[in-house]
Amino acid sequence: MNVYDFDKTIFPGDCAIGFCFWCMNRHPKLYFTFFPKAVINLIRRKLGKMPEYLMQRKFFGYLTQVDDFDEQIERYWDKNEKKISAWYLAQKKPDDLIISASPTCIIEPIAKRLDVNFMATEFDREYGVFVNNMMYAKEKAKYIIDHGFPLIENFYSDSLADTPLALCAEKAHLVINNASTVIDWPKLDDEIRDEVKEKIDTGWNIHLKE
Repeated sequence: MNVYDFDKTIFPGDCAIGFCFWCMNRHPKLYFTFFPKAVINLIRRKLGKMPEYLMQRKFFGYLTQVDDFDEQIERYWDKNEKKISAWYLAQKKPDDLIISASPTCIIEPIAKRLDVNFMATEFDREYGVFVNNMMYAKEKAKYIIDHGFPLIENFYSDSLADTPLALCAEKAHLVINNASTVIDWPKLDDEIRDEVKEKIDTGWNIHLKE
């Protein structure tokens, strides 16, 4: 079984952010009811005054304000499905697993189109809360272990924050250049280990300096 992160790994950019702007452009009221608060929360996160999970939960809150969600998410993927990385499509297998921190309601439609398995962050669009822990970093590895998945042959991600899951795989690959280039996962010397631990603990994605 091969396991893949989604955003910036097999899909360029962040689909939750992309879908947010998609919805704002079609429902301009979101520029007033949602966007200013999202900017403030991002600043608070940058200043260390808000934990990552809370900022993400509040950001995903825009999903509670999209009344025609089912229509819009299908239209979004109608336009953006073609952006899935060619290198991934060339090696896609039926037992692939996509595991993503983005909300299930956004990931599920594209996973069904690709006809692969998936796991993502469960977010309740009615109440605007996480149903379970955010599917990020250590939570991905915990999910794989707790659910007794078969051996992971290859794991692909754009972020070193996914090192816990990379260590569960026979072979791990780092995806760079916004989902376009695959390289070997870097060896974890002491400096990188410390950086990975710090970033996982604080909730920020990390990427190799190019």
